Amino acid sequence: MLPRVLPRVLPRVLAVNVGEVREVDWNGRKIRTGIWKFPVTGKSVALRGVNLAGDDQGDRQAHGGPDKAVYAYAIEDYQYWNEREGIDMRSAMFGENLTVQGVDLRATLVGERWRIGTAELEAAQPRLPCYKLGIRVGDAEFPARFQAAGRLGVYFRVAVEGEVASGDEIMVTHRPAHAVTIGSMIEALGDRSIAAGLLEAGYLPKFWRRVASGESVA
Repeated sequence: MLPRVLPRVLPRVLAVNVGEVREVDWNGRKIRTGIWKFPVTGKSVALRGVNLAGDDQGDRQAHGGPDKAVYAYAIEDYQYWNEREGIDMRSAMFGENLTVQGVDLRATLVGERWRIGTAELEAAQPRLPCYKLGIRVGDAEFPARFQAAGRLGVYFRVAVEGEVASGDEIMVTHRPAHAVTIGSMIEALGDRSIAAGLLEAGYLPKFWRRVASGESVA
């Protein structure tokens, strides 16, 4: 009997998620965070500068900016967490702007460009989780497991401003000649022989230039 061939899932956006900054209690302190995001339904969302319309970040020193303008996470990676830890698979549980389907985010090349709607995004770096992810999922130890699993999602720059919407197809418009992937960057955190190779990607955000040069990033 021939093996069953599963239908190919077309890369697309399942949800566009935005959220305003809110204050939450954490260890007796008030914390400002924009990690609570919710799907925008029934309309496209403007992507201008470093934000989607209606979206914000609570700490602009650690989040947001040109190299962290749009955060994408895949439903396939949510499935991993759902099967292992029962994590809710609702859109934006991890604070992503784009919940995507049919894309291996670890295999995305640094500098790869995606056309979504009328906007174009450029892959910049993986997410490195902070304690706010633990607040969001109600488990202070979760960020460490999240990073150890290597399913971190991807931060994108805005290469071309435009409009994006749930259901939009993801079209790869450019793939650089180098072989530095988001997965390579994650692995470089624990392997200096891989770290040096990150420089092949050309421009890297400041933190990742330090990783590539062998500096301590603790």
